[in-house]
Amino acid sequence: MQPVEEIAACDAGPPGPEWFEREVRPRYRPVVLRGVAAHWPLVQAAARSPQEVIGQVVAMDSGAPAEIMVAPPSERGRFFYGPDMRGFNFRREKAPLAHLAQHLLAIAGEAEPIGIYAGAAPADLHVPRFSATHPLPLVDGMGATARLWLGNATQAATHFDLSDNFAVVVCGRRRFTLFPPEQVANLYVGPLDVTLAGQPVSMADPLAPDLARFPRYAEAEPHGLVAELEPGDALYIPTLWWHHVAAQDPVNLMVNYWHNDVQRGGGFLAMVHAMLAVRDLPAPQRAAWRAWFDHFVFGDDASEVAAHLPPLARGVTGPPSTERDERIRRFVLQVLGSG
Repeated sequence: MQPVEEIAACDAGPPGPEWFEREVRPRYRPVVLRGVAAHWPLVQAAARSPQEVIGQVVAMDSGAPAEIMVAPPSERGRFFYGPDMRGFNFRREKAPLAHLAQHLLAIAGEAEPIGIYAGAAPADLHVPRFSATHPLPLVDGMGATARLWLGNATQAATHFDLSDNFAVVVCGRRRFTLFPPEQVANLYVGPLDVTLAGQPVSMADPLAPDLARFPRYAEAEPHGLVAELEPGDALYIPTLWWHHVAAQDPVNLMVNYWHNDVQRGGGFLAMVHAMLAVRDLPAPQRAAWRAWFDHFVFGDDASEVAAHLPPLARGVTGPPSTERDERIRRFVLQVLGSG
């Protein structure tokens, strides 16, 4: 595997969204931004001790209960399906972040601790002073919500997000292993509709791949990228890029910002519906539908397929607009509702 590319931020202070849109997003590849959050008080506290980070989290905590995932020591921090795929290898609890933070310190010295973390906890709900005291100019104007990931040495199975993502490490170290979207066939995707935490995951473990069960993973591995992040570092993860995340210390805190949210419902549900409507048809019909999809969706000139029609007659095939989008929604709901 190769390291993720690192891009130096502009010299005139923390990078902003204009710089990002110009230099980074068009690449559609992960990028490491070193030290982009070095000015954060919590990052500076992490340089002194994890205890100080925990103290600040406890002081900011609103007391609102967060969802906490707990796995037994035997799982060694890996949160996944159970052996028979009928459930998961962890349980869910509810508790304030302050309780979790203090518990992390209490078990930090254990040789084989439980795996425990809270994920995607909205900062405005749980630590309402965070956003004001920990600004990230990079996301200005993007409508992104800061979300906290607090736990010990745990692993998030290889998954993708439907939105672009900035992951900022605050305390502890994290190792990201990433794969481009076109490796989907080699990653052995798990259930699409019964998931660990929202998105489907790869069944192959990049830290201990079972090539007897998942032989094509060997083809994905050379395309993998690795990023080792320290406190203050950020990683940009484009939508649909697969990523496995391993927190590596007894106390870890990360803040992420999903942004550039997929508009008009995204492609995932369209793909699932195509499995119902198209995938199991006879081969000649599938080939016919492939021609339609190529013409109306994937072709280089797909946005111009209705150019031969007067604007008022283009309907759902017209250019993007609020009116066109709403017309498509009504059309789809009407057809699905009648079937």
